[in-house]
Parts: sequence; structure tokens; C-alpha cells
Amino acid sequence: MLDVQHHVAHVGAVLAEHGRTGPVIGVAYDGTGYGDDGHVWGAEVFVASLTAARRVAQLRYAPLPGGDLAARTPWRTALGYRALAPTDAPAFDAAFAGVPRHEREVVERQLARGLNAPLASSMGRLFDAAAAVLGIRQTARYEGQAPMELEALAGQVPAEPLPFPITEEAGGYLLMEPLPLLAALDDRRRAGDPLPHLAARFHESVAAATAGVVRRVADRTGLVTVALGGGVFQNARLLSSLTRRLQADGFEVLRPRRLSPNDGAISFGQAAIAAAMLQAERDG
Repeated sequence: MLDVQHHVAHVGAVLAEHGRTGPVIGVAYDGTGYGDDGHVWGAEVFVASLTAARRVAQLRYAPLPGGDLAARTPWRTALGYRALAPTDAPAFDAAFAGVPRHEREVVERQLARGLNAPLASSMGRLFDAAAAVLGIRQTARYEGQAPMELEALAGQVPAEPLPFPITEEAGGYLLMEPLPLLAALDDRRRAGDPLPHLAARFHESVAAATAGVVRRVADRTGLVTVALGGGVFQNARLLSSLTRRLQADGFEVLRPRRLSPNDGAISFGQAAIAAAMLQAERDG
């Protein structure tokens, strides 16, 4: 039996749809999926082919209080990010507007004790946190509602990125650091910037940081093709901005065409990877 990790399968699905085997720089952005290290993944960058994948970058982990429940309560996701830097607490004030104090205190105790608060690197949940920090939505009727509203607000509004630093760990592993971005969104909100402009700046920040990670991985590997997969790439503003930035840097960009970027393509990616691995075994 062959195990194919969820986010690797997202990249594999894009490769297979384009008739490629790799290697490429694979960017998998979605909600949540179980990772190889026991944490929750959802914002990962790989050096990948249909027979091998190596994770080289990610969004910094943050606790996700309530696990899947956080997808319906963006304020919980924001509270998880706040737990990373309590000194930045005022930047999250708008995220808790209308949330009963006793309910927030229960989740704060949950975070302090590490109860049902898995570490997550989810890009979808970062969109949730941004929507909460901007006061757009604290609770949602369905997963993805807050990110969809953030995208609708952004529309085609011209905007420049906000700070979204990339740090380097031992061995060259790259981390995208979300706290400066969330804090900057709150700063500009308090300064009176219009919400559509801030939503657009958030999208451009994610696109610019992702392109920066890709460039650094390309410098080390010499790879010039990028595959984009995962449900977050249903976001047209993010997909177009990131594609434009990557193509301006000379990259070939593979995007889902006939198949959805979302989880509907996971089984196709898993099958393509399994077939390639079995063929490699037969070929010795």
C-alpha cells in the first residue's frame, strides 16, 4: 500500500493534468490536511515530482483552537495567532467584537493548556484570521465564507503588499511569518484605510511573499516551473496576482485547468503519484 500525503497529491494532480512528471516547485495552499509531521498542513511549498517530494517552506505554525471548528469561527483562528505573540494582543481587538467574553476565555484556557488546539500552517485559516482582524467576519455559516468575502471586497482594487517576512531556519528551511502582516492590517484599519483596499493589500501580500519563497527555492535548485494547487487557489485575485508575479520572474506556471484546485482532484493526484512510483519500481 502506498501513502500519498494530501498536499503532495494537490501538486501531483496539477503535474499529471499537464502531462508532466517534474521536478517542480509545488505550492499547495488550502484549508487543512494531516501532515507528515503530525501537525495540520495547508500552506506548503515542495520540491516535487510524481515520485518524490520534499517540503522546503511553509507558513509558520499557529495553534488552531477547536480544530475544524475554527473554520466556522474565524475569531478562534485569530486567537490562535494572537497566542504566538501576546504583546501584539491589541492588533486582534476587532476579531473578537461581539464574541461573548466567557466564550473567549474558555478558548484562551484551551490554548494555554494545549487542549484540542493542533498546530496548523493553513493558508485558508490565515485568510479567516485576516477577515476577523479587519472586523469583516467573526463567525461563518460555512467553511470558506470569510475568505470569499475578503476576496469579494478586494475585487480588482489596486494595492501594494504589506510586510509578510520570510525567515530561514536551520538547513535553509523557509518560514512565512504571518504576525507582522496581521498587525499591519490592524494598524491600517485603525488609521482609517478602506476595507476594500486592506483586503486587496492582504491578497497582494500573500502573493508577494509566496513569489519570494519560490524565488529563493529556485535559486537553490535551478527549477523554473511552479505548480499551484489547493483550494485557496480558487481565489481568482490571489491566483492571478501570484501567476503574474511568477511569470514576470521568468517562471513557467502550471495551474489547474479542467480539474478543480480543491480536494476533488486529490484522488487523481494520488493515483498519478502511485502509478509513477510503481512504474519507477518496475524500471528498477
